[in-house]
Amino acid sequence: MKLVTELIESVDVRVQIDEETKQKSHFIEGVFLQAEMKNRNGRMYPMSTMSKEVNRYNEEYIKKNRAFGELGHPNGPTINLERASHMIKDLRQEGNNYIGKAKILDTPYGNIVKNLIDEGAQLGVSSRGMGTLREKAGCQVVQDDFMLSTAADIVADPSAPQAFVNGVMEGVDWVYDAASGHFNAMKVVEETKDLGRKSSKELQESALRLFDKYLKSL
Repeated sequence: MKLVTELIESVDVRVQIDEETKQKSHFIEGVFLQAEMKNRNGRMYPMSTMSKEVNRYNEEYIKKNRAFGELGHPNGPTINLERASHMIKDLRQEGNNYIGKAKILDTPYGNIVKNLIDEGAQLGVSSRGMGTLREKAGCQVVQDDFMLSTAADIVADPSAPQAFVNGVMEGVDWVYDAASGHFNAMKVVEETKDLGRKSSKELQESALRLFDKYLKSL
């Protein structure tokens, strides 16, 4: 499976003020996902694939208040809670678009986003997920095994061309570990196949090297 990220250049920002406490709540809202169209990365998400995955994401993450996103572009599929900046509260279909709404959290990275909003920064979002691709008529079609990591990471410089949408980890194959519920980089997984043929000393050295690579892949 490949890590796939798709950039939406602009979302609306909203600031709500509680009349009693005078506390501000920050939100972003706009198109988070798109189906049935070839995007700038040359990929297309069939509506059947997108609809099925959004339904799962809504049930397993949004409704359970577990749909987090990060600030910037992480280089892997796993959500790092230490970098969480917002919680996605709603994701609904409008035609071929999925309109999302996210509340900015009172976390270190969330506070950076709040300050950016207060200073008038233009924000964009980038979805992040895993899936296999199949070439069809000059387009990379995302297959039915597509899984969302998050419907939206927040990016503060949407105009930067390929820096955001083509992360270095997009070219790495990932495999899903059902026991842990995490994706692991294929290079790390492949090396485990050789461990059984090594001496105890070589095994210890390989295990340490493998563990180091695994940590770097998270």
